[in-house]
Amino acid sequence: MFAASSVIHMAPLWHRNDLPAPPDGDRLQDALRPFGLKPGEYMLPRMQSMKECNSPAFIEKLTRGPVLIMTVIANGPINMSRPLVQWFIFVVVVSMLTAYVAGATLAADASYLSVFRVAGTTAFIAYAAGVWPQSIWYSRPWCTTLKFTLDGLIYGLLTGGAFGWLW
Repeated sequence: MFAASSVIHMAPLWHRNDLPAPPDGDRLQDALRPFGLKPGEYMLPRMQSMKECNSPAFIEKLTRGPVLIMTVIANGPINMSRPLVQWFIFVVVVSMLTAYVAGATLAADASYLSVFRVAGTTAFIAYAAGVWPQSIWYSRPWCTTLKFTLDGLIYGLLTGGAFGWLW
C-alpha cells in the first residue's frame, strides 16, 4: 500500500494539477512575506463570534474578498522524510484497524472473498471518506476529492487483496 501510494503521487498521473499556482504567485508571495506567517492554517476574513457573522462590516469583508482558507508550511526546501514517516504510520494504523474489524467479524476459516470485502471496505472508508469534508466545508474542488477517493479505492482494493491472501 505504501509503495502503491508512492507511485500514485510521484508518477505524473491524476494528481499533477491538484494545487495550481495563483495568478501572479511571486507578487502574492512577496505581499504575504512581511506578515511572518508561522506554519498553520489561517482563514480570511475570520469572525470573532457568531454575532459578527451577520454584521454589515463582516459581510462587506466577505463581499470584498478574497475569502480564503490557507495552509502555511515551513519555509525552506521541501523535506519529505517527516510526511513519509507520518504516512507510513497512518498506513500501519489503518491496517491495524482493518485487522481488528476483520478479526471481529470474520471466522478464522473465512473465504478469500469475505475477507476481501470486509478488509477492503474498511480500508476504503479509512483512506477515502475522510477527505470528503474538505470539499463539503472548505471548498476543495470536488474533482480533487474524487481523485483522492479513487486513490482510496485503489488502497482499499490492495488492502483487501493482501488480507484475503494472508488470511
